[in-house]
Amino acid sequence: MNIAIIGASGFIGSALREEALSRGHRVTALVSRPERLATQPGLTVIKADVQDTDALTEQLKGFDAVLSAFSGHAQTDVGGYFATGFDSILAAATSADVKRLMVVGGAGSLEVAPGVQLIDTPAFPAEYKATAEGARYALNQLRAQQNVNWTMLSPAAMIAPGERTGQYKLGTDQLVTDASGNSQISVEDYAKAMIDELESPAHLNRRFTLAYA
Repeated sequence: MNIAIIGASGFIGSALREEALSRGHRVTALVSRPERLATQPGLTVIKADVQDTDALTEQLKGFDAVLSAFSGHAQTDVGGYFATGFDSILAAATSADVKRLMVVGGAGSLEVAPGVQLIDTPAFPAEYKATAEGARYALNQLRAQQNVNWTMLSPAAMIAPGERTGQYKLGTDQLVTDASGNSQISVEDYAKAMIDELESPAHLNRRFTLAYA
């Protein structure tokens, strides 16, 4: 497939980029700092500003799918930057008639009890709250619109570099944990699950999640 990845040089975006390239997909990386990515077969790197909706609309045209690994965690106003940036991405995807928009979500909006999301529990780390609020906002925006076919993949509560095992459990809106109550996934397995979903859609217009169980 011919895909675009917004934020393809970031933590999760890099894993998505490498997973997609390893499967033979053509990848266009839309990044704020193109110099961070080395040239490699199958990869095109383009400078992009997600806050410039008109320019982004032109950049998103013609792809089989757009993957967004956009994050505002490096900004002073994380929540505000994430919200305006995601609104711009969604507007651009709509105007560009994107066939499918796949979004990196957060674990914070997953339920840990009926009606109780992880982000709203007392134990949720304060340093991650603004990013999690942004991801929850993005999920609500996706659910409220009907113009773009979308999928969001929320990671486990803990995501870190590790192994690509392919051995994990999928879920929907509830936090997935193992027998000890831990919720973990490697960024490599996260990328595998996202590209699996790209190739064989099973969660159209839905959010799903994953973790080791």
